[in-house]
Formats: sequence, structure tokens, C-alpha cells
Amino acid sequence: MKHCGDVLDTSTNDRFVHGVIMNDLRDVTEALMRDESRIREASGRETNGGAAKQRHSDRLSARQRIGALVDPGSTFFELGIWAAWRMYDQWGEVPAAGVIVGIGRVCGRPVMVVANDSSVKAGAFFPQSVKKVLRAQKIAMRFRLPLLYLVDSAGVFLPLQDEIFPDEDDFGRIFRNNAVLSAMGVPQYAAVMGNCIAGGAYLPVLCDKLLMTDGSQMCLAGRSLVKAAIGQDADPESLGGAKMHSQISGTVDFREPDDEACIARLRSLVGLLPDLRSRDRANSDVIDRFQTERPAEDLYDLVSADGRREFDTRDVIRAIVDADSIQEYKSEYGPTLITTFAKLCGRAVGIVANQRKRSMTAEHQLQIGGVLYGDSVEKAARFVNDCNQVGLPLIFLQDVQGFMVGVAAEQSGIIRSGAELVHAVSTATVPKLTVIIGGSFGAGNYALCGKAYDPWLIVAWPNARYAVMGAASAAGTLTDLRIRDAHRQGHEYSTQERDQLYQETFDRYQAQTDIRYGAARGWVDAIIAPDHTRRWLHTALEILPDRSKCNDLSADVNLV
Repeated sequence: MKHCGDVLDTSTNDRFVHGVIMNDLRDVTEALMRDESRIREASGRETNGGAAKQRHSDRLSARQRIGALVDPGSTFFELGIWAAWRMYDQWGEVPAAGVIVGIGRVCGRPVMVVANDSSVKAGAFFPQSVKKVLRAQKIAMRFRLPLLYLVDSAGVFLPLQDEIFPDEDDFGRIFRNNAVLSAMGVPQYAAVMGNCIAGGAYLPVLCDKLLMTDGSQMCLAGRSLVKAAIGQDADPESLGGAKMHSQISGTVDFREPDDEACIARLRSLVGLLPDLRSRDRANSDVIDRFQTERPAEDLYDLVSADGRREFDTRDVIRAIVDADSIQEYKSEYGPTLITTFAKLCGRAVGIVANQRKRSMTAEHQLQIGGVLYGDSVEKAARFVNDCNQVGLPLIFLQDVQGFMVGVAAEQSGIIRSGAELVHAVSTATVPKLTVIIGGSFGAGNYALCGKAYDPWLIVAWPNARYAVMGAASAAGTLTDLRIRDAHRQGHEYSTQERDQLYQETFDRYQAQTDIRYGAARGWVDAIIAPDHTRRWLHTALEILPDRSKCNDLSADVNLV
């Protein structure tokens, strides 16, 4: 099994690695990819004795289970590996939020895998664990991917129960989604290979098939709680063992002796499922049959890590799509957005991308790269509607500073124009894929299909920055407000105090623009190496279901 979750550890605009500032995107990528490997390794460490208990009971780790489940030699596209990064330091490490999620192939069929990692706090659910599973369910719903749950969890992390339990985007929503997905015809199989305690027991039972290994336990209340609640002293097997559920309660469909047998059974059951993809698109060699005009390695020379270098985004597109497939729409109008038809591994798509070099309009007006003007957003709105009309998937390449401001912009109707694009993106029912290749600031994030606008998949490069506004703008604005407030109260800041206020605010905002900060909170599904962009997009297009083989894909069921 290969991993393609090239999550890269980045810091601020000037990237620091071992005390050295690096502005070269290739250097940042190569130096910081190692941090993703450290997260993977951390998920197998002995936290609360979890890994030791697994070895003692001859159970496989969560990553070993996934490795045995997916097809040999295939790529596992891991999602959300940075989930919960630095969010729960008071409770110790929670690598990948204690649950491993990703898209892989089982018996040649694309599937979504959700595996509890019992080496991390006994597989307990933190708030970001819940958010990660909900996102996996939503992606599976959109792509009509069978969901395979490898269950091994102690349930809710009790110290944070108030952030996990009752709301519409909390723990209970997972089970509600189980039912909705089942009604939609999305297959869900659960394999209990360890603990499945309390409310979490509903997840496997709400699935279409339920497998369980000997030595595992599935019950609404564990032995201690039963003793405290009703005074009954029950042994684990009678309370929730695999034999009991197989022979007495009838809850389990397949009882297996160990992890290896359980995974083999799960693979064989997936092999019985019909495939919703055409056979030519399911061919793994498709990506090798098409060439790009520019090699993917050129992306590192085109784009700088600090985002200061201008470049022609058409060159970025040429390194991602098939050679000689670009047909640019309204190429002479609205120059700060590129709208073009193209093919990616033979699949027709529409692309909306920020132009990152300065441009001159026909009226000889200079327009700044990465900024949205009225003409460009009107063009993009029409293009998005056109792609939606003919059923072309949309790819958004974001490197946006926001909308143009000022008297001239406001009088030109920039708000109205922006609303047209927001409306077009919001109502488009075709698959939408978003790649953040640089900045993603303010309403520009919204207009170009940020997370709130239902991208089927959203990934980012390691140099990506994500915020309402840049750190310098935010620091300047907030510092001015603090100074004005102090002046009204009769206090004047010295020059040194002003500089300190600015720097403190700047540092705080700079840390929050770091793409790891956003990835930790689920704002992007993965951070990827730039030269893997084509492979990720190809995979997303490859696993799109044929409309003729499944229910109406335009119906967006309300899965959080």
C-alpha cells in the first residue's frame, strides 16, 4: 500500500526548517514532508498502553488493518492526517484525531475507509474525530463510495463530552448519517475488531453488514457501568462478546476468529458489490496514457513558498492538465481570473483559476494578480453556469487575495458581481474540486468554492495561507483600533508599545494563516505535494460515479 497524503508541515510566509528560512517551494516540500511520516508513526505509539495491548492480544494496528484491507500495490489517499494538530495539547498527543480516514481500492473498487486508532486514547472520539468522520461520510455520499468502518473505540472522550455529544454536527450525527446513507443505497460495512462501547455501538449495527472478531466487545454499557447502574456483575462475553452477538442476540452477521480473517471476509464482501464506475475510468493505467505540456516538477519553479513571486497561472494549468487540451473561455476579458475548458487524463473539465501576474485591460487599466475585479467575477459566474449546464466537473485553483476595494470598485458594482459568482458556485450541482495553491483570503475563498461551498474534495499545497485577511492587514487594522480606543480613554501608546501591539497581532494572525492550522480544523481534506496535484485530481475524477448507474447525484442530502 502506498500513501498519497503528502501532508507537509509548513509555518509562516517565511518557512523555517531547522532554523533556516526557505522561500523555495521545492525545499519546503522536501524538508517538511517528513513531518507527515512522524504523525503516522505517532499514531502507533503506546499512548495509554494502546499499542502494547494490541500486540499482547495479537491484534493488528489500525494502519496494519488498512494495509491488509486495500489492494496490494494500490495507493491509499489519506484524508485529514493533520486533524486535531496542536488542538488538545493539555490531553497529550492526538495524532490524526485518533481516526484514520482515506480513499483506497478493495477488489478494484474505490472505497472510503474509516478506522479507529485504539493506540490513541483507546480510540476515543475527540471533537475533531467526529468532524473527520462526518466529512468522510459526506465525501462517500457524494462519490457514492462504499464506507468501510474498522471499529475499535472506547466511545466519546469524556472530559470533552460537552463539545461532542448533542449538536447537529456532533457524535449523534454520525449514526443519523448511517441511516441516511443506507437509504440512499451507499453500502456501509462495519468490522468490530476491539472495543465498541456505549453510543458508538449504534454505528456498526446501522451498517448493512456487521463483522466481529472473537475477543471484541460491543455493548451499550461496559461491565463497570452495568455494575454501578443495576448492580449486575456480568462477564464481558455475556455482555457483548462476538459469540453472544452471533448466537444469542443475532446482531452480528459474520463472526471471525481474528483480524486477518475478518479483513479477508470484508474484502470478499466488497468484491460482491456492483461497480458504479465505467471500466475504462477504473483502469489504473489511464494517468500514464496522457502527458502534460509541462512536467509537474515545473510547479516548484513557478510558485514561491512565500507567495511574493508573480507567475502566469496558465503555466501551472499546463503542468496539471493534458497537453493541447486547453480552450480558454473569454481569454481577453476579466484577466485576473482564468476560465478554461481542458481535459485531465482524458476527462473533460472546467477550470477557474486566479491569475497571479499583473494584467492590463482593454481600457488600459492595471489589475493586480490574485485580486478579483467585477469583470473577472462576472466572466467566472457565466463560465460556472455554463459548465453546470453541460455537466462538466469544475476545478478551482485558488490563489486569491480577495475582492478589489475602494470607491471605483464599489461604484462599479463589485458586490453585485461577487454575489453573482457566489450564487453560481453555490447552486452548481456538478462535482466541484478545489486546490488552494497559495492564498485563500476573505470572500475570495467563498467565491472560488472554499469549504463552505460544498467542494467534493478540497486540498491545499504546503505554501497555502487561509484567513479572512492577511496577517499584515489584520495587524494594521486591529492595532489602529486599539490605539483609537486607548486615545478615547485618555491613554496614548508610545512608539514602542505600538510596535509591540502590531507584532503580537501579526504573529497571532500569521500562525492562524498556516495551512496546518486550517487542516487541523478540517478546512481542507489534505495538504498535498504540488507535483501530486494531477494525481489527486485524476483520482477524484476517476471515482466519480456514472449518473446512469445510481440515484440523482444533484440531490445534496443534508449530511454535515
